[in-house]
Order: sequence, then structure tokens, then C-alpha cells
Amino acid sequence: MLNLPNWITLSRLLSVPLILYLLQEATSENRWLSLGVFLLAALTDWVDGYLARRLNQVTELGKFLDPLVDKVLVLSTLLALIEIDLVPAWGVCLILVRELAIAGWRINPNLTGESKVIGANLWGKLKTVTQIIAISLLLLPLAFPWSTLAIVVFWFSVGLTLISGLIYILPTTKIVESPVQKN
Repeated sequence: MLNLPNWITLSRLLSVPLILYLLQEATSENRWLSLGVFLLAALTDWVDGYLARRLNQVTELGKFLDPLVDKVLVLSTLLALIEIDLVPAWGVCLILVRELAIAGWRINPNLTGESKVIGANLWGKLKTVTQIIAISLLLLPLAFPWSTLAIVVFWFSVGLTLISGLIYILPTTKIVESPVQKN
């Protein structure tokens, strides 16, 4: 069943086609408009989380949908930024690979065979915030020094994305030892 926070999460998806449409012709005006739509969508990420906690409506579905919708918003916009030659494809590919790997990693099967979704940790949230800042700066139709700052923040977000991915994986990776038989 969908509650209010989950509906807000799903509504964020509506911004993606609009952003992609606006960036097809990346005029200065369209970039400003796409920035506004992107920031409004990013704000709903905070709103749905706040309401879920405040209304005591945190659900497994919400813990799964929220980061998935964030990934769709961020990656779709980054792909559009590749097309208009603002970011290199290989940098976005690093983000994409991490996001796909961790999305699967976060569904943690327990011993009963049921799955439990692991919520985002502080590093994952910082990663999302830096990605939002980087994309916002990249969408700004401003020249130097803003364009340089935008690409620096983009690469910082790529680094933080990779670091946060490692933090998800490393604490749960265990070396399986074979039992030693005692005689």
C-alpha cells in the first residue's frame, strides 16, 4: 500500500521526462528551467523522508523506492549532460556502475529467505547531496569560473560515490573459513 511519503517519492519520477525534454535543446533558458525542475524534484527527496519519519510511515517499500527514484533522477540528468557535452561519459559510467551494484547489494536476504532492504547510510546521503550540487552547478548556463567549479564538484561527487559504495560493501564482506577438524 502506498502512503503519502511513497506517493511523493513516485511523483519525483514525473520530473525526469520534463528535464530530459528541456535539455534536448539546451538553451540558456531551458537549462535554467531544467535546474528549477531538478531542484524541486531534489527537494521532494527531503520532504518524503521527513514525512515518513514524522508520520511514522517508514516502510520497506519506501526504503527501496526512495533511493531507486533518486538514482533515476540523477542518472537520467547526468546522461543528458553527457549528450550536451558537459560531463565525460566515463565519469558518469563510474557513478552508474556503483549505483547498480549497491542497489542490488542493499537488498539483504536474511536467514529465513525473506529480503530486507538496508536503508541509506550517512555516506550514501552525502553522495546524493554532492551529486545534486554537482548537477545543479552543471545545469547553470554560466561561464568560467562557474563551469570550472561545476566540473570540480562533479569529480568530487564521483569520488564520494565510489567511496560510499566501498563503505557499503567492505563492512559486510567476510572471509569464509573452512572449519578445522580437531583430532
